[in-house]
Amino acid sequence: MGDPPRYRWLLHIDLDQFQVSVERLRRPDLAGRGVIVGGDGDPARPRQVVTCASYEVRALGVRAGMPMRAAAKKVPDAVFLPLDMAAYEEASARVMNVVARGGDALEVWGWDEAYLGLEVQSEPAARSVNDVIAVAQRVRQSVLVETGLHSCVGISDNKQRAKAATGFAKQAVRDPAASPDDRVFVLDDGNWSSLMDDRPCRDLWSVGSRTATKLAEAGIDTVAQLVATDREQLVAMFGPHQGNWLYVLCRGGGDDAISDEPYIAKSHSKARTFDVDLTDRDDLRAAVRDLTKEAFDQVVAEARVPFRVGLTVRTASFFTRTKMRKLPEPTIDFETIVGTAIALLDAFDIQKPIRLMAVRLELLDPAV
Repeated sequence: MGDPPRYRWLLHIDLDQFQVSVERLRRPDLAGRGVIVGGDGDPARPRQVVTCASYEVRALGVRAGMPMRAAAKKVPDAVFLPLDMAAYEEASARVMNVVARGGDALEVWGWDEAYLGLEVQSEPAARSVNDVIAVAQRVRQSVLVETGLHSCVGISDNKQRAKAATGFAKQAVRDPAASPDDRVFVLDDGNWSSLMDDRPCRDLWSVGSRTATKLAEAGIDTVAQLVATDREQLVAMFGPHQGNWLYVLCRGGGDDAISDEPYIAKSHSKARTFDVDLTDRDDLRAAVRDLTKEAFDQVVAEARVPFRVGLTVRTASFFTRTKMRKLPEPTIDFETIVGTAIALLDAFDIQKPIRLMAVRLELLDPAV
């Protein structure tokens, strides 16, 4: 297996305030309110930290990784919500399926971010920067239309600079005067110095607090000062690997390779918010059958095989729970799959009208 291909253009796709955004899709009443997601949602309990904070509370000093108790002191009237891993995994999978559809190289870095590689460097150049911006806008719009989630896209010639570009794109999220097109940003040799020179070294990707402190002790506080530092001095301070990396990084260099391993969806799911809340068991079972059929048809079209079924139920009060059940054996027999989904429905103690349901089919790897 050779080295992964190097790409001329790299797009960094980052979902805005991901967990908060997923929760707001489930609860539209949370729009515009301060929302903090973490732990079991109880800020009074010890050893719980913020996983995601909405922009409203970030402006008041709340950050991911902060103890929930500290966040509650800063913003006591915020809405605190528990983590719902199944919901975030499902939302992330839907996003990555949309992004992967274009056929470009995709490297997923987590629930809420991924890189796309456009044009292998060994091939002749074919796209202008405007063409690449158009691709980024199409990806962003497709994700929004099909999942309801907003994203920002950074464009550059390597991963580190593309991620920095996304940071500039995110500034448009908080600017009322910005247009949706501003959620895509290009950072390259032409504007790197003017935008980054006066920024602290900590703003460079992979420069953590320890490294920044050590640089500051040597009188190196800004990116421009780091650029002006001799390579030999950086190697003496940090060793050959990190010293050479800092020398390249501050000049806008970085990793331009994208894994050529094809992105493989781990699951397919279908969700529906009902126009009228459902209470009748027969109506609920019919809805489960319809959703299962939609997901099943997509799975069969891709020649995939499910091995686990999941069902998410949300009541009119926005109480949400997910149950999962492994199939007796991997199968493409629809009646076995839908029977499992209906059995999951029957396992819920449903006391309130149902607002939303989602069926998820987890899939074997195609090679299995």
